Amino acid sequence: MRHLDLQVVQQARQWAASESVMWLCTVLGTWGSSPRAPGSMLVALSDGRYIGSLSGGCVEEAFIESLRDGAFERPATIIRYGESQEQSQRLQLPCGGILEVLIERLEVNDELCVHLEVLEATLLGQKRLIRRVDPHSGRYRVILDEAPGGPAVSRDDEQRLNIRIGPALRLILAGISPVAGFCARFARSLGYEVIVCDPRDDERHAFIAAGHGEGIEVQAALPALFIASGACHESTAVVALTHDPRIDDPAMIEAVRTPAFYIGVMGSQRTSARRAERLKRSGGLNDAQIARLHMPIGMDLGSKTPAEIALAVVADVMRVHNGRAGSYRDEAQPVSVHA
Repeated sequence: MRHLDLQVVQQARQWAASESVMWLCTVLGTWGSSPRAPGSMLVALSDGRYIGSLSGGCVEEAFIESLRDGAFERPATIIRYGESQEQSQRLQLPCGGILEVLIERLEVNDELCVHLEVLEATLLGQKRLIRRVDPHSGRYRVILDEAPGGPAVSRDDEQRLNIRIGPALRLILAGISPVAGFCARFARSLGYEVIVCDPRDDERHAFIAAGHGEGIEVQAALPALFIASGACHESTAVVALTHDPRIDDPAMIEAVRTPAFYIGVMGSQRTSARRAERLKRSGGLNDAQIARLHMPIGMDLGSKTPAEIALAVVADVMRVHNGRAGSYRDEAQPVSVHA
């Protein structure tokens, strides 16, 4: 799940305190090119206010227009956008894409409030659940996800929809640097929840003054202590980019003890080799733990400037999350992402 979906659920909880009904949309499937994956969510009110995304703009407009016209009064409706050529052109779906969307009309009551609270806790990393929805009656419930790693959306033998809900993608930046600032921006634009940890007052103030702090949580804490507090779940990436072993090394030692899917630290091949020996000798890490560390960090993009290096780092995080293979720059080449 992306951080945007967490914002959807949090907004729904806020609206539940003052509204009587809301509409929750979930992408069930995509055919062709689509900017939003199955499981993506949007929540809306009858006056057209909404938060979330289904397609990047065009489908949202069509949905809101229909909602204002009084559509979607059934407890649950499944609709396909872009299925006809005329509709695809009108909605400007990319590459002739088709979106199948579940639209639920949710009456605000105690059951819904508890349901949304559970979904928020799930997206914050406390558990993995399946949200089960009967598209005929509109009934919904959550069950434990006992087989993580399956499709985001599936149907069971009774044609009920099983929508996997897991922790929102999170990026923890262990320490502030020029590269870290751009990483924060790039990851935020990709829908990650971004948390920056640094105990140095001057660095935090400079980070915020540079305009990197909008929508980003900034913690006045040593990264290692923050990571050890339980901040990482299986959808967390931990990245250390300060070149300061007093910050980077303790963060790596704590991060490998968590279920984070990506742990990386910046440095050349030579620096990384020295760090590996240091982490074994002083940090007590074994070979399996060292192997979890992406060092040198980043994809081979020929990066030189802080922004380019940050792009390579975030691309590498995305590569690993998506299960794709990648390669690193050869040490013999001049300036690289690992410098």
